[in-house]
Amino acid sequence: MSLYCGIACRRKFFWCYRLLSTYVTKTRYLFELKEDDDACKKAQQTGAFYLFHSLAPLLQTSAHQYLAPRHSLLELERLLGKFGQDAQRIEDSVLIGCSEQQEAWFALDLGLDSSFSISASLHKPEMETELKGSFIELRKALFQLNARDASLLSTAQALLRWHDAHQFCSRSGQPTKKNVAGSKRVCPSNNIIYYPQMAPVAITLVSDGTRCLLARQSSFPKGMYSALAGFCDIGESVEETIRREVAEEVGLEVESLQYYASQHWPFPSGSLMIACHATVKPGQTEIQVNLRELETAAWFSHDEVATALKRKGPYTQQQNGTFPFWLPPKLAISHQLIKEWVEKQTCSSLPA
Repeated sequence: MSLYCGIACRRKFFWCYRLLSTYVTKTRYLFELKEDDDACKKAQQTGAFYLFHSLAPLLQTSAHQYLAPRHSLLELERLLGKFGQDAQRIEDSVLIGCSEQQEAWFALDLGLDSSFSISASLHKPEMETELKGSFIELRKALFQLNARDASLLSTAQALLRWHDAHQFCSRSGQPTKKNVAGSKRVCPSNNIIYYPQMAPVAITLVSDGTRCLLARQSSFPKGMYSALAGFCDIGESVEETIRREVAEEVGLEVESLQYYASQHWPFPSGSLMIACHATVKPGQTEIQVNLRELETAAWFSHDEVATALKRKGPYTQQQNGTFPFWLPPKLAISHQLIKEWVEKQTCSSLPA
């Protein structure tokens, strides 16, 4: 028995070590590419490129799902040459990740202004025909991508948008210069370094013990509800943000805050979603909706939410003029936050 346990433990240790070493190797490789311009240029030679046009990724349709095609450096150079563009435009690309085999992945926007191009933007229709795909707004396509592509394209769009918006130094007014990986920009006149930033957002599922509070904004697809969310103000902790946002939006006080998970979100311009659970103070469940923030908000029972989790929107209007109640898709952290609440409620209701 002891011999078997010893072998099992050694095998477990071996696989854990192998997994850790692969992750560490990959992480340090990406760090090297961000810090060493020559190494990053070398990685482009064997890397793969995801293409965008005005922040919309190039996608192809396959079996009710979007796929994000990748292109080699040689293919990209041929494409640029065919449209009369200088291959130097590739310097506008940004590093977005790599495979476990250390194939570096980059993103390049062919629709944004470039200091290296003869014309500012390549024409979208001609590009789509040549590439046998379509440049589709990420917000519309995100939930029809697989998890890896969704994560990569979200990172890519956020980085490309940040670089497009930070081409000049806020102190000197002079043009800034990106490093090859796109992990920073530097002002040559004063050496100020600018790093891409994310805005922290607290997203909170409020419960009264048996029900959860969900809300919708007028910009949401019809019938969709989600957890409350808001940007962290300067000087606030996440806990303070949650209490303030809940008070502002629905007029309630919360306590018993519990962290759940976080997720990068590319909208509106790169956010870090910090998901938490919270409960209202006993006896305080009357909602007072702030119509400047929300269209409506309501308490929903466990059964109502469990049923809504199984629905896949968006939906068309029903004969009675209403839309079915549904929740954000699985990829969104709000869906996972709500799902965890349902599972906890289900477990607590089971007999001991």
